[in-house]
Amino acid sequence: MSFLRALVRTARTARHAPRLAAGLTPDDDVLLDAPDGRLAPALVAAALGDPEPAAKLLATTRDAGEWEDRDRYVGRLATFAYSRGEWLDRWLEAAPRDPDALLLAAQLAVRRAWESPARAERLRELDPLLRPLTEDAGRDPVPWRLALDHARGAHAGHAVFEGLWEQALLRSPHHYGCHVAALKYLSAQWYGSQRAAFDFAEQAADDAAPGSLVRALPVRAAYEGLRPLPGAGRDRPAGLAAGGARIDRAADRGLALSAAFAAGDPWPAEARNLLAYVLVERGRWEEALAEFGRTGPYATSFPWAVGGHDPLRRFLATRDRTRTELARRSPLWGRAGAIPGRSGPRGH
Repeated sequence: MSFLRALVRTARTARHAPRLAAGLTPDDDVLLDAPDGRLAPALVAAALGDPEPAAKLLATTRDAGEWEDRDRYVGRLATFAYSRGEWLDRWLEAAPRDPDALLLAAQLAVRRAWESPARAERLRELDPLLRPLTEDAGRDPVPWRLALDHARGAHAGHAVFEGLWEQALLRSPHHYGCHVAALKYLSAQWYGSQRAAFDFAEQAADDAAPGSLVRALPVRAAYEGLRPLPGAGRDRPAGLAAGGARIDRAADRGLALSAAFAAGDPWPAEARNLLAYVLVERGRWEEALAEFGRTGPYATSFPWAVGGHDPLRRFLATRDRTRTELARRSPLWGRAGAIPGRSGPRGH
């Protein structure tokens, strides 16, 4: 009988898999961490050693209060400077007090300290670099997001972290990056628990405006809940089975948020990639495939690079696995993907 079932699964896959690929961007057209139309020219100029477009871009976001874009651009520019930093050095030499250049330099320094075996000690050494940034930040929440990330790695106590969090909220009550930093601190991976992370994420999502990326925070909590605890190898965290329903509710909220944006919109790309990851982990194959369709050509390093993976290859492999799993669960002569009810963990 097992041989017969294997033959049937193979027949289903062969029949339905090609149809299920119809709504997906071809593999060769998928882009990893594609910059938007504002960031791309700054990266090209930086590659040529010219920091001026990056300086103008960050100054524009600061003056206009475009905090979500500003945070993304700081992260992407710092990542570029990690391997090719001559343009940033030139910028700092020409304008040593430029707040945007200093913010980029601090972001880069924190990243390098995080990679050190002596992470906490190295991060604490950066206190004199970070303190002036937050003191002079005005209404900009991005230096406070960086301070929150720094405090987590430096093993700051709850009182210190809470003080930073309050200051971040005064600048921007619904800034996604600051909320992600707080969620990480509250996760079971760091100083909290799965319950604490979900409680925080759900409350923040409830309070967020329609269309805000903070509404995707429960999906981030679900991702944290699906990760192995430190020292646990490949095992899932204790209590995951009991939290499965909460993870599924988070995924439902993520699906509602994703539906508010057009398919192929680059703005929610990371949230959609994360949602697809969670849906796959929960065995919700039909919804996962639909979410991969909504991502369009925009793959993101997070969450696919976590664990040292090649992110683009993992994205494509997971997308292909989703299509195959859905095909082999479809009735042989029915419509591809027409599975009664939700294909959840019970299908594993």
